[in-house]
Amino acid sequence: MAIDLSDYEAGEAFDGDYDKALAKVQKRLSHIHYAHIVHKRRAIIVFEGWDAAGKGGIIQRLTAEWDPRYFEVWPISAPTSEELAHHFLWRFWRRLPAQHNIAIFDRSWYGRVLVERVEGFAGKADWKRGYAEINDFEAQQADTGATLVKVFVHVTQKTQDKRLKARLEHPWKRWKTGLDDYRNRAKREDYLAAMAEMFKRTDTKHAPWIVIDGNDKKAARIAALTAIADALEAHVPMEPPALDPEVEKVARKALNL
Repeated sequence: MAIDLSDYEAGEAFDGDYDKALAKVQKRLSHIHYAHIVHKRRAIIVFEGWDAAGKGGIIQRLTAEWDPRYFEVWPISAPTSEELAHHFLWRFWRRLPAQHNIAIFDRSWYGRVLVERVEGFAGKADWKRGYAEINDFEAQQADTGATLVKVFVHVTQKTQDKRLKARLEHPWKRWKTGLDDYRNRAKREDYLAAMAEMFKRTDTKHAPWIVIDGNDKKAARIAALTAIADALEAHVPMEPPALDPEVEKVARKALNL
């Protein structure tokens, strides 16, 4: 079924005890993270979406109970001059996770078919070729055992404007806004067209898109964390490791058990 972003604009408030629901899904995610560590699995989580959609808040709560030694968050901005001298995927290859690690991309290689397309930073031939290059890149990750989770957080123009206004008015949120927010806002229709083609061309069996209605922050966080937990858990054994008999023997003696 084709992805239509207008299906994700209800903005319904979270129904239930948010704090309890958050604690429950974070505990589940902590077990899933431990499973990746002990079973030496790797995963890649991609976040895309509008400016002020709430991606950062979701990432913050996603990793709250994770061991910081075994995950990395990569905030992706404009490429450096060194990165521009290479293929556009080069900078992402360098950030892929090792065994027992999870890499989180706050924006990603999809910039080639979104911002680079809309803003003219990539030529038409380059961004058109990008779909196949991205699909091949993701297929390679899946073929080598990585789990890919791609999350798109959608908000309406009304919600985005409300949050951009808050960034202007709140002194400790001003650092989060800049000219890019308004340049992108002015081309919303162009971005919607690019997003529609992105979903059509890159929503694959091994790397499907998960779209989150971000118009209510609490509901969006629980929905996103639950969907990510489901996707990760489906690709890693959830059995805890057996206790090493020698460790148990020494421990029991040391602890007088």
